Amino acid sequence: MNKHLEELIDLSQLDKSIDDFTPLIETAQKKVARRTEKRDDIVERMNALNESVEKANSAVVAYEEQIRGLNEQLTLGVAKEKDVKTEKEMKALSMEAELAKEKLTHANEEIDRQQTISSSKKGEIKLVQVELDRANEELEKVSTEVNTKLASIDADKGRLFGKREEKTMAIDMKILSFYEKIRIWARNTAVVPVRKQACYGCYMKLNESTYATVIKSEEIITCPHCGRIMFIEPQTAEA
Repeated sequence: MNKHLEELIDLSQLDKSIDDFTPLIETAQKKVARRTEKRDDIVERMNALNESVEKANSAVVAYEEQIRGLNEQLTLGVAKEKDVKTEKEMKALSMEAELAKEKLTHANEEIDRQQTISSSKKGEIKLVQVELDRANEELEKVSTEVNTKLASIDADKGRLFGKREEKTMAIDMKILSFYEKIRIWARNTAVVPVRKQACYGCYMKLNESTYATVIKSEEIITCPHCGRIMFIEPQTAEA
């Protein structure tokens, strides 16, 4: 077999081995992403619950302030009763007092309602906190596992890149450039075997002349249909 062809076959196999790590890396990263998304969803729920508690507490404070004002108004109304001279003034004062009492009743009811909401949300927060703690533990565990795996992958890729660099240094620059141009669009199918008299890149059948040239393996031959570099596998050549 042509020396340059052998070198390209070896190089393409190395490139494929390097690229085979990509789906492994993506799968590992997706695993972490899923756990992160799950944790973030729980955090959002927790934030929403905390906001509800804060809103309810703020409402309680506002109604308590309103109650203080209404009580002052009632106290002031009682004091004014001594200075009332006409029935009309007494009616107006009485209406003010009734309205203030209605507002007091409403404010007290709202305080009870808001405190019930706050208490309920705090109970939910405790349950969600348990979920959040569990999700953080899962995320930390998965992140540790994935980081260990990625470190191993990086080490393996580093070794393969080292081998690739050695091989590219030994290959004729014109041949290497030719291969890299094909690899830009063909990726890991830049160099493909010929089986059953067909290119295993595009699966188109070769004519007798091209097939015979590929079998000889004396030079680098590209597929007349797709342009990929072709080679004949040893067992095929023997057959």
